[in-house]
Amino acid sequence: MKKYIKLFVAAIVALIFIGTFVFLWQKSQPKPVVYEELTPQTQDIRKTTIITGKIEPRNEVNVKPQISGIISELLKEPGQHVQQGDVIAKVKVIPDMGSLSAAESRVRLADINLRQVETDFARTQNLHNQQLVSDEDFEKARQQLKQAQEEKAAAVDALQVVRDGVSKSNASASSTLIRSTITGVILDIPVKVGNSVINSNTFNDGTTIATVANMNDLIFRGNIDETEVGQLAIGVPMKITIGALQDLSFDATLEYISPKATESNGANQFEIKAAVAIPTSSATGGNTLRSGYSANAEIVLAAASQVLAVPESAISFEVDSTFVYVLKGKAEKPGEQQYERRAVSTGLSDGVNIEIKSGITLNDHVRGPQIITDEDTDNE
Repeated sequence: MKKYIKLFVAAIVALIFIGTFVFLWQKSQPKPVVYEELTPQTQDIRKTTIITGKIEPRNEVNVKPQISGIISELLKEPGQHVQQGDVIAKVKVIPDMGSLSAAESRVRLADINLRQVETDFARTQNLHNQQLVSDEDFEKARQQLKQAQEEKAAAVDALQVVRDGVSKSNASASSTLIRSTITGVILDIPVKVGNSVINSNTFNDGTTIATVANMNDLIFRGNIDETEVGQLAIGVPMKITIGALQDLSFDATLEYISPKATESNGANQFEIKAAVAIPTSSATGGNTLRSGYSANAEIVLAAASQVLAVPESAISFEVDSTFVYVLKGKAEKPGEQQYERRAVSTGLSDGVNIEIKSGITLNDHVRGPQIITDEDTDNE
């Protein structure tokens, strides 16, 4: 009995050994290489590029005061629409003591001169009534009186302007009222009530009271690499996508390409501008386009319509030549396919598919990438 048990155990061990050897031998045998079969197709190919930039108004105006002073009242807020001439803020004038003193002195001198001229005119008028003075001398005296009165009025106006920033004679055009110079939307009011402001002069740009822009005339501004700028032309269409508006897209037209490059991160970039077609509020779902939105512009650099194309993964590039492997007949088993190496002439590529100008036809089948199975992955 023990003898049979030993023989049985020995047989089992032998079977295990033989099975392991067969399994390892099979695993060591090379697997047939199987490739995808690709068929050329007729399709449109477009080479595009994506440019990152932002949306901004074409004309953005900084409204500045004509006089120096302190903001006494703000009548508008950012986001409000204003017409040209609308009052945005009021400025309280803090007069310069030197200018104020000079203006007051001018008024006093004008008053003294006026009183003297009035006395002279009264005397001349009395003599004229007695026919002791000619009409010509009387008219000269009257002219001098009018000039003295005008000088007094001008001096008083100048004093009021220096002291109050406005005079009675030009109250409607007061420089203390800061008015919008264009019709548009107020983008920003960087000052507050009580802030000191100065007017623009030779030595400084002046204080910005408000920034106003026409939001119905927007542009896309971005930069394109020097390797692609040569393929652009004024007037080409663009597609603008704004992520902040749930990836809504708008049409735009390229209208400016900078003639000079600027260096950015070691690469030469050229600035471009494109006019954005403003959609209706219904097209944007009621969303408003705002200045400074980040946006992406898609530009078609080149296009080919209804051309023969294959996936670019089927192309073999060698120096200045391109080749494909064309299937020869049908194989009975996977891995037994035979391919013919054939030179082809290529054209435009979109990064996925590439145009084939000559070398193959629609009836050919070309070799694609190798098919990787789970077993191949496990072996690796």
